[in-house]
Amino acid sequence: MRTDSSPGTDPSLGVLPAREHLPAGVGDAPVLDVVIPVYNEERDLGPCVRRLHRHLVGTFPYRFRITIADNASTDATPDVAASLAAALPEVRHARLEQKGRGRALRTVWSASDAPVLAYMDVDLSTDLNALLPLVAPLISGHSDLAIGSRLARSSRVVRGPKREFISRAYNLILRGSLQARFSDAQCGFKAIRRDVARVLLPLVEDTGWFFDTEMLVLAERAGLRIHEVPVDWVDDPDSTVHIVKTATDDLKGVWRVGRALAVGALPLDRLARPFGDDPRDRQVQGVPRGLARQLVGFCVVGALSTLVYLLLYSGFRTFTGSQVANALALLVSAVANTAANRRLTFGVRGRDRAVRHQAQGLVVFAIGLALTSGSLAALGAASADPAHSTELAVLVAANLAATVLRFLLFRAWVFPEPPAAASLPVPGAPDASRPTYDHELRTGR
Repeated sequence: MRTDSSPGTDPSLGVLPAREHLPAGVGDAPVLDVVIPVYNEERDLGPCVRRLHRHLVGTFPYRFRITIADNASTDATPDVAASLAAALPEVRHARLEQKGRGRALRTVWSASDAPVLAYMDVDLSTDLNALLPLVAPLISGHSDLAIGSRLARSSRVVRGPKREFISRAYNLILRGSLQARFSDAQCGFKAIRRDVARVLLPLVEDTGWFFDTEMLVLAERAGLRIHEVPVDWVDDPDSTVHIVKTATDDLKGVWRVGRALAVGALPLDRLARPFGDDPRDRQVQGVPRGLARQLVGFCVVGALSTLVYLLLYSGFRTFTGSQVANALALLVSAVANTAANRRLTFGVRGRDRAVRHQAQGLVVFAIGLALTSGSLAALGAASADPAHSTELAVLVAANLAATVLRFLLFRAWVFPEPPAAASLPVPGAPDASRPTYDHELRTGR
């Protein structure tokens, strides 16, 4: 059943399709595939799977499957998994010859035919009553991913102070370095729609414990909707996770992803709102698209650029004349201003047309230079030896006028909105102007 929230929208405009509510009881494939990644869990695996199976049989209204993903276990875990699969028809197991939770999830999720994919840790620290609220927004088509959160205000958590400190410190690191807005990246209780996983997982490089965080950061940056569910969670005192090593690997992953995002190495512009009807994509007569957000971004960038410009001007003015100092300060600040507006204000990522945008930005800089230089010339004609404070006041006024003109030129000429029909592809039709993900994976471009 399609959830159509945009009545009256002209389909000829190529509006992105609304998310689909998954049908119940259609076909033989399960709606939900719950993956349990394990490594040497011969003692806990049986009770975990049987408890989860009982819960799903009694509470879940759709077909389901439980997949045991064995990460190269060296104990009796494969035998336990095989016996569970033989005894319970909804259980299957997959064997991987290499360790890594992320590798296990990627392998099983990529091969699954279920439209909703989830995973949970074998210790079942999370109360299973949160499972249906976790996957319901994905089944209904409301959200793209869902995560359990131990850090939400209504969560009820029992764990030691060391783990509590590490979890909250890691969350602060993600918010400070990667601007993450989700609250708990490490909770082993997550779900994703298969159509989302199909295009998101090829971009996730990590194969270990950082897999979750990287997937969530990329999804959030791509504009996908992440649903959070407060959970009841009790710490497992027998957990085999090596905290120090995991924390070190996570910090390395944060650095790698942060660097890739900073240089535009990830093609997130091709993932931006690829699923579901987004109100921001609708054409409303008389309302320019994205104007309010662009104005806010431009003002913030402009204020910082003006501060940098004034500092540079004051520095250059100590050893050169006002006109030369003005030109140098404008040139340096203009390059930084164009780059910042390109990414932050107008949402252009990657290196495509970056040189062209900078060249157009320099033309806009030349116009600003003419305005500010003309103002300085007028001040020089009016006063033979103006005070430095007077020069700065005149430059501020001239820069305000140049800023308004710069925004108009940026919006209309440097970073124009693409035509509606071109920017919003018709549902199901491939975009011939862009390489496919398969092509990117083969060529590395």
